[in-house]
Amino acid sequence: MSSPTVIIVPGWRNSGPGHWQSLWTDRLPSVLRVEQDDWISPIKHAWVQRLSETIEQAPGRVVIVAHSLGCIATTHLSPEVAVRIQGALLVAPADPERRGVLVDFAPVPYQKLPYRSVLVASSNDPYCPVRLAGAYARAWGSEFVRLNEAGHINVDSGHGEWPLGLALLQSLGADVAPVVSAESAV
Repeated sequence: MSSPTVIIVPGWRNSGPGHWQSLWTDRLPSVLRVEQDDWISPIKHAWVQRLSETIEQAPGRVVIVAHSLGCIATTHLSPEVAVRIQGALLVAPADPERRGVLVDFAPVPYQKLPYRSVLVASSNDPYCPVRLAGAYARAWGSEFVRLNEAGHINVDSGHGEWPLGLALLQSLGADVAPVVSAESAV
């Protein structure tokens, strides 16, 4: 049985160079990255549609790796698309009800997700209180990993390659072995 395709789902303003999502995009085998037309003024319908299209392009099952608003977009997927998801790593979810530019993503769905998911949140995330992240995890049926003082779990909070995240991703069935070129194997 082949490994699932990993789909990287960045949040508002994308995940730039040095962000663990960008590093993983370059490092992991079988990766697709969702690219949005507008990273600055997100519209729920457009973001969810692009995510759906990316999932439909992938061969077989997929594992979602979402950050911030990407987590919320993932929870808005239709059941017809969600059936392709084997698991999801949902990191530092956004709170669209507290941030005007993200309000189109509210209300956040509070239904159990139809796949295994792990939600990672920080005790001091400036974009989503840890209590709200815990409420999301309970509603979505996600395993909850609470990090102490980890900020928004991005470059600004010192998260580069993020080995813990890779271990959590592997627990969802994704292949996290780095791609080895023929030259480096000699």
